[in-house]
Amino acid sequence: MRARNVVAGVAVLAATLPACGQSMRSPDAATSPPARDLSKYLVDRGVHPPAPKNKEPVPISTETIVERLLAASARRSAQLRGFRGTRQYNLQYRGLFGTREATMQVVATYTAPDQRSFQVVSQTGSKLLLNRVLLKLLDSERDALRNQKQVELTPANYDFNLLGTERLESGVDCYVLSVKPRKNNQFLYQGKIWVDANDFAVARMEGQPAKSPSFWVKDTAIDSNWGKLGDFWLIQHNRSVSHIRMGGMATLNIDYTDYQITGVDHRAKPSQGQQSVLPDPSSVTPQR
Repeated sequence: MRARNVVAGVAVLAATLPACGQSMRSPDAATSPPARDLSKYLVDRGVHPPAPKNKEPVPISTETIVERLLAASARRSAQLRGFRGTRQYNLQYRGLFGTREATMQVVATYTAPDQRSFQVVSQTGSKLLLNRVLLKLLDSERDALRNQKQVELTPANYDFNLLGTERLESGVDCYVLSVKPRKNNQFLYQGKIWVDANDFAVARMEGQPAKSPSFWVKDTAIDSNWGKLGDFWLIQHNRSVSHIRMGGMATLNIDYTDYQITGVDHRAKPSQGQQSVLPDPSSVTPQR
């Protein structure tokens, strides 16, 4: 499994260290022919009119929030046909034997229903981290569609509980919900999500994988943030911190910038299987 390969990469790093010497743009006006699906955890499209500023979100039940999240997500998923953007990966490993770092810039392109391509623009730093960790993250993302049902943010996979409301630093008013996985599944999370009270899109997530990816990993904390560009919500930043049992800590930051929406079909209708998902842990954490 790819997850084990990347775990092995960090393990090799720790074992070999003694011997080892953005801001967003406006969406593109062009559109492409209709297709069916999207890169679910990267995008979300708003469906409600703007809410008045400086007002608390309307009190509603957990069930209602989840229902609106699912319905809005399905509509957005059906209408988005393509996008591209730039990613900046930065990985640092600090352990008993020193520090290693690697960076990678990637242009990512998505075309519905399930085409993802990555062009590596530049690489710097540790070859071990680049080859055994960062490039493996891209492979894991390509494979994520095979686990689609397992990662959907739905009542089939999660128990939801409303914790309250909160305004993010970006000014977005949100409902805050706890998410508890119904299965001991490495593709799911235990933590919290912030749901935009106006668009019913996930604006933030923090948590940890429901299941440890490997004996070598003690724990992993993940924090992801989304922002709105036009009618769409796109992931802006992901940070994960992993503690390794053999010693050391791996910190990965991913910045997503320069988005261009390349295809939209406003006439498309939602279909089954088009639901919001959180980032597959294997594609945003260095220890997998």
